[in-house]
Amino acid sequence: FQTQSLRLSDLHRKSQLWRGIVSVTLIEGRELKAMDANGLSDPYVKFRLGHQKYKSKIVPKTLNPQWREQFDFHLYEERGGIIDITVWDKDVGKRDDFIGRCQVDLSTLSKEQTHKLEMPLEEGEGYLVLLVTLTASAAVTISDLSNNSLEDQKEREEILKRYSPMMMFHNISDVGFLQVKVIRAEALMAADVTGKGKSDPFCVVELNNDRLLTHTVYRNLNPEWNKIFTFNIKDIHSVLEVTVYDEDRDRSADFLGKVAIPLLSIQNGEQKAYVLKNKQLTGPTKGVIYLEIDVIFNAVKASIRTLMPKEQKYIEEEDRLSKQLLLRNFIRMKHCVMALVTAVCYISSCFDWDSPPRSLAAFLLFLFVVWNFELYMIPLALLLLLAWNYFLIVSGKDNRQHDTVVEDMLEDEEEEDDRDDKDSEKKGFMNRLYAIQEVCVTVQNILDEIASFGERIKNTFNWTVPFLSWLAIVALSVFTIVLYFIPLRYIVLVWGINKFTKKIRNPYAIDNNELLDFLSRVPSDVQVMQYHELKQDPTHSPSKRKKNNPA
Repeated sequence: FQTQSLRLSDLHRKSQLWRGIVSVTLIEGRELKAMDANGLSDPYVKFRLGHQKYKSKIVPKTLNPQWREQFDFHLYEERGGIIDITVWDKDVGKRDDFIGRCQVDLSTLSKEQTHKLEMPLEEGEGYLVLLVTLTASAAVTISDLSNNSLEDQKEREEILKRYSPMMMFHNISDVGFLQVKVIRAEALMAADVTGKGKSDPFCVVELNNDRLLTHTVYRNLNPEWNKIFTFNIKDIHSVLEVTVYDEDRDRSADFLGKVAIPLLSIQNGEQKAYVLKNKQLTGPTKGVIYLEIDVIFNAVKASIRTLMPKEQKYIEEEDRLSKQLLLRNFIRMKHCVMALVTAVCYISSCFDWDSPPRSLAAFLLFLFVVWNFELYMIPLALLLLLAWNYFLIVSGKDNRQHDTVVEDMLEDEEEEDDRDDKDSEKKGFMNRLYAIQEVCVTVQNILDEIASFGERIKNTFNWTVPFLSWLAIVALSVFTIVLYFIPLRYIVLVWGINKFTKKIRNPYAIDNNELLDFLSRVPSDVQVMQYHELKQDPTHSPSKRKKNNPA
C-alpha cells in the first residue's frame, strides 16, 4: 500500500511539472479580412495551449494591426503540443466576428532558437507574423520536507551565487528564487455535507502563471501536507497566492480559503500562520494555514525588470458587470479627483489671502522659484517629497490613512458575488441587454484604471512598497544630476535618435513605457487591502459570516 501511494505521489508530481517554456511574440497581422461596414476591422487574437489561454489587445480600425505583445506558455509534453490561434473582430453590442484561425505545431520547432513564423489564416484572409521560442524548463520542483535545497549548504551557496551582485547582467529574466513550504492547515471549514462534518482539502500554490498542487488529505479539517515548492522569480513584485480547496469528485472543487502574499513582504525562514480569507480577499474565513517562505533575489535585476512590461496572466474568466464594483470604482476615482480639487482650492486660497502668513510665504516662494528656476528642480521637488514622507514615517508621524471606504465596498462586493452565484441560472433583464452590459463593463474598467493610476502615484510617495520608493529616489536623483549637468537640447537629441532608430535596430522590439511599467508594480488601494495580513482572532466565529461558507 505504501509503495502504491508513493507511485501515485510521483505521478501526481510529474503530471503538473512543465518541461519547457514556449514564448510567443505576436508581432503583427497583414491583409486581414474587413468585417465592418467601413471596410476595416478591430482585430484581436486568442491563443490556447491546453488549459492555458491568452487574449491580445484590440487594435481599432485596421487590416494591418501592430500588436507587439509577448505571451509565455508552459509545455507539459516532451513531444510538443499545438497552439490554437484565432483572430476576431471586436463588435460593440453584438457577438464578435470570426476572421480566421491557424495552428503552430511545436513538435516541428527546434529548441533554444527563435523562429519567425508567417502563418496564413484558414477560413479567412491574411496572415499573422509570430516569433516563437522554446526553452528548457526553469527550476520548478515539488518535494517533501526532507529534501530542502536551502538547508543543503552546497545547494544554498549555488543559489546565492546565482543571484549575487556579480551576476547582475547575466540572464536578466531570472530575477530570483522562491521556496514555499506548505506545512499544514488548522480548523478548516467542513465542506462535505455527507462527509460527517469533514473536508478533503488540497492546496494550490500560484506565482503568476506558475501553478502547483499538493496532494489531497481526505476527511480531515487539520491536514498536514509537508511539501516544498520552488519557483523561479521573473518579477519580484509578483504576489504568491495559496488557495485551499475541498476535493469533490462529482463536481468542481469547493473553495475553503485563500491568502495573497507579496514577495517583497516575506520574512525569510519564518514559519507563520496565515489567516485564510474569502475569494475576494476582503475578510477572514474559517481556518489558518502554516507556511514557511524564503525569497532570494538580485536587486539590480529586479530593478531592471520593474521597468519592463508586466507578465500577463492567463484568461480565466471574462469581466462581468457588478453594481458594487462599478460604484466602488466611481468612489475611488472621485477620491482622486477630490484630491486634485483640494490642491487647487489650497492654491486658490493663497491667491485670495485667506491666511496672510501662508499667502506671504507662498508669494515669496513663487518669486524665488520662478527667478531661479531650472529644469532639474522638477525631479528635485519630487525627490524632496519622497524624502519628506520617509522622514514622517521614520519619525512615527505617518500620515497614511486606512481606507475604510474601500474595505466596506469590497465586503459589499463579496456579498453581491454570493448573490450572483445563487442566481447564476436565472436569466434576468440584464442578460438580455448585452450591448448595455458591455458598455457598462467598459466604463467600470476605465474607472478602475483611472482610480488605480492615481492611487499608485500616491502609494509611491507614501512608501507603501519601500523597494519601489527607493527605486524612484535613485531614478529621480540620476535624472536631477543629468538635467543639472547636461543641456536639455542634448538630452532631447539622444531621446529622439533613440526613438527614430529603435525599429531599425530591433524591428520586433516590444513597445513599452518605463514609467507606466513602474507604476503597474505599485499596488492600488484595493490591492493593498487584499494583501493586508490578518491577525488571528480567537473570538472570531466564521459561522456568523455565512457569505464566506461555500457549503
